[in-house]
Amino acid sequence: MSGKYDIPKDLLDSPYVKELELAVAMALEAGDNMVFHMENVGVESGMTSEEALGISTKKNESDFATVIDVKNEKLVTSKIQQMFPHHMIIGEEDVGTGSVPPLTDEPTWIIDPIDGTTNFASGLPLSCVSIGLCDKGQPVMGVAFAPMTQELYMAIQGFGSYRNGCRLKPNKHTSTELSNAVVCFEFGYAKSSEGIRNMTDAVHRILSHGCRTTRSLGSGVLDLCYVASGRIDVVYTGIAEEGWKPWDYCAATIIVQEAGCIIQNLKSPSSNFDMYAPSMICGVNSTVIQQCRQVVLNTNTSTTP
Repeated sequence: MSGKYDIPKDLLDSPYVKELELAVAMALEAGDNMVFHMENVGVESGMTSEEALGISTKKNESDFATVIDVKNEKLVTSKIQQMFPHHMIIGEEDVGTGSVPPLTDEPTWIIDPIDGTTNFASGLPLSCVSIGLCDKGQPVMGVAFAPMTQELYMAIQGFGSYRNGCRLKPNKHTSTELSNAVVCFEFGYAKSSEGIRNMTDAVHRILSHGCRTTRSLGSGVLDLCYVASGRIDVVYTGIAEEGWKPWDYCAATIIVQEAGCIIQNLKSPSSNFDMYAPSMICGVNSTVIQQCRQVVLNTNTSTTP
């Protein structure tokens, strides 16, 4: 590693620096595994994307994995097992469509080998490798690497959040309200008529209320990293069946929190964000979060039962 991917000196005094060094090295290596396909999508070749990537579906045609997902997860988990044999590991591809194991007080790595797999398979540049560490049931370290935009995010609890070596500090957005906010949402895999209607109705209410613009980028981890960067003002999920999983949150949660942003459960806000809950809202300040929550849930109060 060199230059913009170096670990900032302020993070070197952290008790989790060894874990961070491993996560950064593995994220960069896993990102390299993604680049060849990304650079060759849409150009003349002998194989289709499905053939080249060995795509296999999970619950439905929209939810799938590629051979690179599996390769990346094996790469990361094998190195963790080698260096930290007593740590627990939760990986998206290992869990598959089963139940996500609960967190314990033991150090636990949570891995998304490619967040934004649909973007990746389609050749869209917004995808990343996400590697997070929990200790005593809470995220303490996070790394996310987007190989096509060449951006490496990292954070350690109490030591700050960084992108390519520069500390993130989007507090210039303290005056942001919903009316002048960039609002992000992801529709996910919802298929039922009721679920689709609930999600589109929420967007309709946002547009009727007024905002600067809306976005749906296809990578939950990057959505959160972009809030931490001030590129997005607020992002939400969990109106219907589109709620995310712990591997969408673990690394990014510590990145947004250490950048001074706020992440809560959308439907049951509290001071502690639950990565296992089915809804989430994250924003650059409490005002935009409260206003967005009221609009998408169609309520005049800041909380809901």
